Amino acid sequence: MSGTPRLVEVRKNILKQNDELARELRRRFAEAGVFVVSLVSSPGTGKTALLEKLLGVMAERHRVAALVGDLATENDAARLARSGAPVRQIVTGTVCHLDASMVERALEGWDVGALDFLFVENVGNLVCPSSYDLGENLRMVLLSVTEGEDKPLKYPTIMRTSDIAVLTKMDLAAAVEFDCETMRRNIGEMPVGSCRGSGFGRLCIGWRGGWNWRGLRGTRRRG
Repeated sequence: MSGTPRLVEVRKNILKQNDELARELRRRFAEAGVFVVSLVSSPGTGKTALLEKLLGVMAERHRVAALVGDLATENDAARLARSGAPVRQIVTGTVCHLDASMVERALEGWDVGALDFLFVENVGNLVCPSSYDLGENLRMVLLSVTEGEDKPLKYPTIMRTSDIAVLTKMDLAAAVEFDCETMRRNIGEMPVGSCRGSGFGRLCIGWRGGWNWRGLRGTRRRG
């Protein structure tokens, strides 16, 4: 038990350093006029598929780019690069989340002032990413219908630190007997926005016109 206070203190120092760097990144992004969106989810929920479509559609009217995190391989970066947008892979090795220092290093040599939107796809994990601010304006959590309606209740921290929840794989809802109303109630128990309906088309329409994304800077962000 004697080692416990020391471990807690080390963790607090790590998070403090991350928060300080995240605030600096947020200031840098604000000065450059770029809106930063991070995506978090469990593995296999559909972050990369959603981001691939977003990049392709938004590139028609906006200057977009992406950073994508994974424990290993550059497969997702290669996939997203097909959209024509600038993409960089962050390989974290054994680390189960991105942090502000990884984002800062990945941006070296990039002129963020030449972008309108920067997307940051985190490592597939609903636990560790909740503690690490990346300097984003908006944190989007993806929840797949195949994961069950109680996912928001099992991972309350990521829900409370996210600004919008997006349901994915809605075409499988009937096959897995997914209860949309139960999911809506469970999401409603957390202070987070929600998006559901006809899927990607609605999301893109909102992004390109109807939703005031720049007014959605999360109150749950640190700094």
